[in-house]
Amino acid sequence: MTPRPTSEAPAAAARHAGPEDRTARRADLRAVAAGLLLVVAAAAIGTVIERANGSLHVNWPPLYASWFPHVGPGTPAALAVAVLVVGYGPPLAARLPWRGLLLACWAAALAWTWSLALIDGWQTGIARRLTTEYEYLTVIRRFDDLGPALRGFTGHILNNAPDHWPAHVAGHPPAAVLTFVGLDRIGLGGGAWAGVWCITVGASAAAAVLVALRALTDEPLARRAAPFLVLAPAAVWVGTSADGYFAAVAAWSLALLALAATRRTGGGRWSALVPAAAALGSGLLLGLTCYLSYGLTLIVLPAAAVLLLARNARPVPLLVAGAATVAVAFTLAGFDWWEGYRLLVERYYQGAAGVRPYAYWVWGNLACAVLITGPATVAGVRRALAAAPAALRRLRPSAGPPPGPAGRLTVLVLAALLAVLIADLSGMSKAETERIWLPFAWWLLAACALLPGAHRRPWLAAQAVLALLLNHLLYTGW
Repeated sequence: MTPRPTSEAPAAAARHAGPEDRTARRADLRAVAAGLLLVVAAAAIGTVIERANGSLHVNWPPLYASWFPHVGPGTPAALAVAVLVVGYGPPLAARLPWRGLLLACWAAALAWTWSLALIDGWQTGIARRLTTEYEYLTVIRRFDDLGPALRGFTGHILNNAPDHWPAHVAGHPPAAVLTFVGLDRIGLGGGAWAGVWCITVGASAAAAVLVALRALTDEPLARRAAPFLVLAPAAVWVGTSADGYFAAVAAWSLALLALAATRRTGGGRWSALVPAAAALGSGLLLGLTCYLSYGLTLIVLPAAAVLLLARNARPVPLLVAGAATVAVAFTLAGFDWWEGYRLLVERYYQGAAGVRPYAYWVWGNLACAVLITGPATVAGVRRALAAAPAALRRLRPSAGPPPGPAGRLTVLVLAALLAVLIADLSGMSKAETERIWLPFAWWLLAACALLPGAHRRPWLAAQAVLALLLNHLLYTGW
């Protein structure tokens, strides 16, 4: 008879860990120390640069934030959520029925994101976040006549254009602002409803990543990732910016693609329709993603990794058809994506990006990535990089069996990391990447599933402490 696991199991596993395990743990800690040094260097050097000439255009480098120690109504709730997830998250993630886990993950991510946002209070933390002069809600009335607004959208992108758009409207394709126009049209106008929308949809990204991980790797590995997806430091910005909503759309696109690529069709007509519907839905969301943010075209890299891992190209025609449907709809409505992007690049350098030094932000952005994903992710990504050569070799059909679950997760994490590095090197992401890179952060967070189970709670606690410190010591700009 197999003995039941007890609460002593993790401690026993730690006591009997072999030299290889101890070496891996030490390497994890060295990686975290390097990440901490990167953040400290970005803060120290950035502060010197900003005080010298103001060229960074941020108050608390490398984040777009201000030093503002405070507590608020969300503080007790945030502490309670952190304690509950650290204490009970791993065993619950292992035992809950799968559908129950998905709902619990979304609900817990909602509780975490809401409580962090409410540390700044209802008005400051939620209701007024999307109503500032840079945001989408300031131009809702200019879309009362939708046709002319879309046809003339590109004519208002440049700073020297008549009635130029605010920074965030100009910096994104029109699907971003049209989301809030749509909410206004159905009676959910104003900053409060916009904040509720972004938090509710944005938190669902945690469930979407779980769906994709189960389809592409296996269920145990997905379950190991669940508590880390809930206590993500990135939730600090999911609760304060529309980029959290964009991240969820991108995440569900990849989740549906993973289902379409891995679902095996049987002999019945209905069984063939399920992956087809998932592929088409993935394409529609992928198209929407590209019309929410120009930079999110890089989500095609994780999408390509999904297809590569599944060794299945059958979803591609419907994926392309769905994405093309969105593109054709916007083009027929009068918006030219390529012209919009061309003008955005010009507008980008008309503003703060024209003086923000690339030499600082090309590595300062990576410090932001450390802060939004946390120390556990740094350790998980280190393990992914260590396993990368073997996992990539096994992707070749001639190399024998495909990668195992951990190897497949490694490839997915590498694809997200590649997207981040391309965005970083492009020079089109100088600062504010704590929100801009949220769509890629979720897939980096999945690397936490590679961490050993015996040390899961300390890593979770480190994630929670970082998020709580960020939200209580700083006032984030987005």
